[in-house]
Amino acid sequence: MSEPGAGAGDARRGAGTGDAPRSALRAVLFDLDGTLFESRGLYGEAYRRAVLPLLDRPLTREDLHRISPRSESAFFDAAVPSHQREDALAAFRREYAALHETSFGGLFDGVRELVEAVGAAGLLRGVVSGKSRGSWEVTAALVGLDAVFDAIVLDDDVARPKPNPEGILLALRRLEVAPASAAYVGDTASDMEAAAAAGVWPVLAAWAPGDEARFERARDAALAHGAGIAATPGAASRLLLGRLPRRPTPPSGPG
Repeated sequence: MSEPGAGAGDARRGAGTGDAPRSALRAVLFDLDGTLFESRGLYGEAYRRAVLPLLDRPLTREDLHRISPRSESAFFDAAVPSHQREDALAAFRREYAALHETSFGGLFDGVRELVEAVGAAGLLRGVVSGKSRGSWEVTAALVGLDAVFDAIVLDDDVARPKPNPEGILLALRRLEVAPASAAYVGDTASDMEAAAAAGVWPVLAAWAPGDEARFERARDAALAHGAGIAATPGAASRLLLGRLPRRPTPPSGPG
């Protein structure tokens, strides 16, 4: 996730190619929140409203940073007592849907073209996200990308969220693609760690504006794991498609 603010694509976010996949690239997996679209404000307010009746004080921005939710279920595991978890989850889903129209930030500029370019190159496309299926259905109806993905793995599908590689490996099994032939595009340190643990090529989506300290953690993880770093979706497209085998140039005809 990311929140509005200056800094998307600025020079400090840099770029790098990282280590190429060990085999020909066949699939690209994407994170959702903070990678394809802006939703941090939406999540923060929905989380706050969901837990307010269950806590003796409002949830603060500092609480959200401390919990640093990597999935919806993991957030409620940390934020409320276990006997209140299901009530809090149900309240969150209602609030997420109710707030979506006014608080959802939309696709980042260039993301639709990135996803389309990956498909046009003949690569399989998938999603691995800590978002729940219910929340994705609300958002997918607006952004119109649901049908383009060949595999979608969400919070409901795994027992362990990122940085555990379970979700990425499940998506690859569904696509029948080896880890060495895949890339994972995400915006957080846990995305980079999950990709590396799964054996896929990590690519850091460095275009979401917001918290510089959070970005620094993601960049450090990216550099530690040989990730590509892209300051814009267009740069990510060039990075990914630049790793495809070059087609041989056909011989010229008689001159």
